Amino acid sequence: MTEIIEETENTPELSLVIPCYNEEDVIGNTAAHLIEVFRAMDVDLELVLVDNGSVDGTGKIIDELIADGCPVVKATVTVNQGYGNGVLCGIEASRGKFIGFTCADGQVEAEDVAKAYRSAAQMKEDKLVKVRRRFRMDGLARKCISTFYNLLITVMFGGLGSIDINGNPKIVKREHIERMKLESKDWFIDAEMMIKAKKLGLEVHEFNVLSQMREGGSSNVNAGTCWEFVVNLLKYRFGKSGRIESEQQREVSHSDGR
Repeated sequence: MTEIIEETENTPELSLVIPCYNEEDVIGNTAAHLIEVFRAMDVDLELVLVDNGSVDGTGKIIDELIADGCPVVKATVTVNQGYGNGVLCGIEASRGKFIGFTCADGQVEAEDVAKAYRSAAQMKEDKLVKVRRRFRMDGLARKCISTFYNLLITVMFGGLGSIDINGNPKIVKREHIERMKLESKDWFIDAEMMIKAKKLGLEVHEFNVLSQMREGGSSNVNAGTCWEFVVNLLKYRFGKSGRIESEQQREVSHSDGR
């Protein structure tokens, strides 16, 4: 569970969580671009970089960013337990008024990440803000798998306000992250967040971005990941996790006086 942190004058405006599993080829540039753009916007950014069980030089690069005075917080996972577990550990270390998470590969421009935060911060009503990767530089097979996955989620859970469930960053106020009680330790964390946003009545706002080529390293998404998605969907729709969430929503509704 996310620790409830009292806001002070020193509370960052945004904590952006980035899980890093063997990302030594990209994380330095990704972090530098984000820091540069948010500084230009005069936004107090806390970049939470999670060394997610890496066996390369990722942890050392994160340490160097901190030593250079960058607004970086390091969280460390000794043994990799999945992308979602990295996100959860990063959320635990976050102090921002808004919390978001994104990938380390730099496929979404830093300017688009900043646009997502600016939209979330300026909304009159709280919303979950995310990007939609309408223009992706992926192969045909990857695009077909992504389309099938998004359609399957829509069929099983109804409209979630997005046609790109895994599109990141996702940014929302801290209080809503705390209400969601996210728990997925694998790639299903994106879908879980979208499903819980719907159950909590939190509207989704997303906008189109041009997805860039990965700057370096290799993707951690593979055939096993696709099977993992399907298994998790079935478990969440028909199994214990779905029932737990329904009970959580009833508790929230009761506390809100509904």
